[in-house]
Amino acid sequence: MQVISKISRQKNNAERYNIYLNEEYAFAVDESTLIKFGLTKGKVLDQFEIDDITYEDEIAKAFNRALNYLSFQMRSEYEVKKKLLDSGFGEAVSLEAIRKLEKLGFLNDETYSKALLETRKKTAKKGPRAIKQDLIKKGIDKSTQEKVLVTFTYDEQLKIALGLAEKAVRSHANKTPSQVKQKIQDLLARKGYSFAIINDILDQINLEREDDEWLGMIELQGMKIWNKYASKYTGSDLKMRVKQALYQKGFPIEIINRFIDEREHDEL
Repeated sequence: MQVISKISRQKNNAERYNIYLNEEYAFAVDESTLIKFGLTKGKVLDQFEIDDITYEDEIAKAFNRALNYLSFQMRSEYEVKKKLLDSGFGEAVSLEAIRKLEKLGFLNDETYSKALLETRKKTAKKGPRAIKQDLIKKGIDKSTQEKVLVTFTYDEQLKIALGLAEKAVRSHANKTPSQVKQKIQDLLARKGYSFAIINDILDQINLEREDDEWLGMIELQGMKIWNKYASKYTGSDLKMRVKQALYQKGFPIEIINRFIDEREHDEL
């Protein structure tokens, strides 16, 4: 027969209590566990009850550990479960603690996913595809992913993507339209936007260049290409390689010919 002979509050944790059975320390419990099982001095416990109490206390400890983890920022169920397992709690205990957190409203994957969506949109300017990958990494189930991502409207995506594209245009003012177009395509694809969004953006963006802009760009890029090939080639070979390289970068053929003529004249 096991009789509770003493109950004392722990010095370093006022919410934990040491339980003594037959004058010997047996185990410690959380205050909530103490109340739930009505543990008082003189109470008789059998081994089955002791196992129940210690199991319930493990859940309480896991719950408190998870609650502390959640106090820093919102987390997904997957993240909380991983944290508990990494902390040494068993699978069953971790799941019980998670169910309790969900019941009390501390853990909700749909709410978490909505918050993650808003954060990724506003701070990282990400599109649906990239955000979906973030949700997958957080262990969010497919149905919740779809439910949340459908709220990210096409018009909203278009607005954010347009802002990214306009910034890219400003950052690459010394590039040809085809170069800027490729930069925009790469950027938006990397950010997780669909081909439909990318094509719509490219239709809206003005990438036309005036003659003086073309001349400024080819002077900058053309000289690098000319110097690169001039060290290996001369005459028609040099002109052909420079012409091909500049044409691939999107320069009009008349601008290219003008540049090459000027280079040949300068070297006479």
